Amino acid sequence: MAVEFLDIGGAHDGPENGGGGGSPATVATAGPQVPRPGESGPPEDGGDRRDGGDGRDGGPAPKVVTTRHPGRWVTAAAVVVLLAMAASALITNPAWEWEVVGEFLFAPSVLRSVVFTLELTALGIGFGFLLGTVLALMRMSANPLLSSVAWGYIALFRSIPLILQLLFWYNLALLYPRLSFGVPFGPSFFDIGTMDLIGPVTAAALGLALHQAAYAAEIVRAGLLSVDHGQREAAAALGIPRSRQLFRIVLPQAMRSIVPTAGNEIIGLVKGTSVVYIMALPELFYQVQVIYNRNGRVIALLLVATIWYLVMTTVLSVVQHYLERHYGKGRA
Repeated sequence: MAVEFLDIGGAHDGPENGGGGGSPATVATAGPQVPRPGESGPPEDGGDRRDGGDGRDGGPAPKVVTTRHPGRWVTAAAVVVLLAMAASALITNPAWEWEVVGEFLFAPSVLRSVVFTLELTALGIGFGFLLGTVLALMRMSANPLLSSVAWGYIALFRSIPLILQLLFWYNLALLYPRLSFGVPFGPSFFDIGTMDLIGPVTAAALGLALHQAAYAAEIVRAGLLSVDHGQREAAAALGIPRSRQLFRIVLPQAMRSIVPTAGNEIIGLVKGTSVVYIMALPELFYQVQVIYNRNGRVIALLLVATIWYLVMTTVLSVVQHYLERHYGKGRA
């Protein structure tokens, strides 16, 4: 608080006026505080300034209006109505025969066919991606022969429908009744009947794996190319072996790009195994056909297959989600 010094009237009077003839007397009074440079002074009224405005002109604050999206609400309402209609059609129509669906949903023959479908999927994906990884490395090789062979394999097997490949391997005995093993273009050590070596299950797994390898090769190659080349150069400068570079540096980073596409291929192959019904193998689709050919409940048995395919693909989708989140750690 600043202090102001004021003269008192009698302070300047001489002895004749009874002023005492001393020094001028002063009285300290409180005055307005003068702010220092760089400091802001208190409000003039001594209190807080709350004018309820925007702090600049003292006027009322502008009113905030939320953006309206009537189109979204109309679309959402239409979707709700369509979903309600679909649910009503599924529940109220007796032709769906939900009681028959419940009867055969967990039938032993259906459960065995579900397991067999998963086994075919695992064989096709496992051997397919194993061979596909080799083909991807061959395609990226500087050797023109290896690169050309890999390119030709991928082009050939992606061009032929899966059902034709399965029929070809199933009827391989028509071309080669017996298969011999020995020195190439030389003597053979032993031979075996083609039908004994390649049965229906083996032909199905072989056809699925070779077909899937062509697509897996491109998936793996795209994932490897997504890793910056500087990673390989830095690893080579540190003297890390090439195999270790691939499995410890390049491949973990490439999995970020490989997993989403590979997950889609696995889900597609689960449904694609239904093609092997032409070989009379007891996978899910073939088994429900056998049942509805006996009892005539076509729609109900098709619903059983639909539910099981939906369950399998949903579980695989959840696994894919967590794998993507795992390999996506550290991404900006």
